[in-house]
Amino acid sequence: QAQLKESGGGLVQPGGSLRLSCAVSISMHSLNSMAWYRQAPGKQRELVARIISGGSTDYADSVKGRFTISSDNDKSTIDLQMSSLKPDDTAIYYCAAGRITTRQATDVKGWNYWGQGTQVTVSS
Repeated sequence: QAQLKESGGGLVQPGGSLRLSCAVSISMHSLNSMAWYRQAPGKQRELVARIISGGSTDYADSVKGRFTISSDNDKSTIDLQMSSLKPDDTAIYYCAAGRITTRQATDVKGWNYWGQGTQVTVSS
């Protein structure tokens, strides 16, 4: 059973940057998919970015060109570099991981492991 723990959230001004990190308690080699989701107040949890089996990445249209997801097998982390932040990016950000199929990775219920979340607030 893996544990995921996010860090790096906080308050940032519009146009600023943040780097979120998710520490994974098991070997990254036992995982084939990982992702970042977010949930704003009153809204459903939505996919931000993911790395799926084979190493390909994809992003929500709203963050393309601004956010970058990456993983570090040596450090056992899943990172999300966020730049040009907007107030609409304000949400709790969650990391997710698993050894799952590509189809499962399209569903929020398909992931094996979740972190507790970290708050990101974009405001002047």
